[in-house]
Amino acid sequence: MGYAFPVDELTDVAAAVADPVRREILVMLRHAPLTAGEIAARFSISRPAVSRHLRVLRESGLVRDEQHGRHRRYTLVHVPLARLSEWLVQFEGRRAPDWSRQLAALDTEVHRARRERGRSEPAGTPSTAQQKDTA
Repeated sequence: MGYAFPVDELTDVAAAVADPVRREILVMLRHAPLTAGEIAARFSISRPAVSRHLRVLRESGLVRDEQHGRHRRYTLVHVPLARLSEWLVQFEGRRAPDWSRQLAALDTEVHRARRERGRSEPAGTPSTAQQKDTA
């Protein structure tokens, strides 16, 4: 079976995102570029440990860094994650859709509509359900 992109690239990306600290760094960088110091400040691990995580992310192509004065700013690179996602999609099962959220939302709307209808009917006016019972 041929691959549309290098397997080694996927291996590097998958290995990089296997670590929870590196995944959290990627989430942080999703919003805006950050310096190594800004990233390290959000973790309870040492700065050298954060630097090692950043190096793994950089070497896997998930982040790029640019020197800005005395600081190095890290930016998320989306392409490797998109390629990993494209590869992983082949393993999604053909399962039935999960309707639980949609059914819960429908249930909420039904209750809200009943509550609002109850408020809008003048006292002494039979509800639709009561009208059907008497018919």
